[in-house]
Formats: sequence, C-alpha cells, structure tokens
Amino acid sequence: MITLMKLGIVIYSNDAETVWNAFRLASIAVKKGDSVKVFLLGKGVECESIDTEKFDVKNQAQSFLDAGGQILACTTCLKLRQQDATAVCPYNSITDLYTIIADSDKLLTF
Repeated sequence: MITLMKLGIVIYSNDAETVWNAFRLASIAVKKGDSVKVFLLGKGVECESIDTEKFDVKNQAQSFLDAGGQILACTTCLKLRQQDATAVCPYNSITDLYTIIADSDKLLTF
C-alpha cells in the first residue's frame, strides 16, 4: 500500500466520545493508506479506562492498531497516574512526540 500522507494525532482528552472519534478517524486514515501515529498525552493516557456504554474507546484503539496504526504514550503522564505501559499505552518520551510533529504532513489534536 502506498502511503498518501503522514498524519500525527495528539490525544490529550479523557472524554470518551472525543477519544473514540479520534481513533475512528485514525483508523479510517490508515485504511485509506495514510501512515498514522497517535501520541497520548496528559489525560489521553487514560484512554483504556474511559469506555462508556455508547463509546467503546479501548476497542476502537485496538481496531486502529489492528489496521496498522501506531500508538505512543507519554511515560511521564502514565507514571503520574500510576499506570503501567500496555500495548495500547506503551512508554514513550516527549522526544517521540517532537518526532511525530516534525515528521507529520498534518497534525491534529483532540
């Protein structure tokens, strides 16, 4: 598959609907051939624990990963919340966020 665009998405919210929609958009972009990296920052690292009856965030994040997307999470933000790294929230640094910003054709924040 030819990469059409390098898309960076920063998720800073822990609002279930917002994060769910961010991962929906990320999944669509990957399926259309874009290279997509999501960086979880601040409250965004809580994404695995914010599911609601209407918004299955954890499943949407997994669908994004299964489609070929990549998720990175702020180590400091995880540790501040006493959370361990997981497949959806792996330890990464603010330097990795800088790299996503520098390498992206477009950057979105949620």
